[in-house]
Amino acid sequence: MSFQKFLPLFDRVLVERLTAETVTKGGIMLPEKSQGKVLQATVVAVGPGSVNQKGIVQPMSVKVGEKVLLPEYGGTKVVLEDKDYFLFRDADILGKYVD
Repeated sequence: MSFQKFLPLFDRVLVERLTAETVTKGGIMLPEKSQGKVLQATVVAVGPGSVNQKGIVQPMSVKVGEKVLLPEYGGTKVVLEDKDYFLFRDADILGKYVD
């Protein structure tokens, strides 16, 4: 739970990517090269928001615990207690999944 000690600044969002499927529904094992990049993630921490030119804090568009869709490239890898997380700007997140 080291991400609880890490607070992103400004409009940054810390996410944990979902794991890739390693077995198909039929039970076939997929090699690592054919799995593709996982573009879904869970938000684990968010910053307070960005400040506009008038000095007003713009609220974040995502909250902790939401599932989001990430761009294929981008983000900054952060390793906290041997676990990989990624930092994205709020504006870089493509969308969120609604239950």
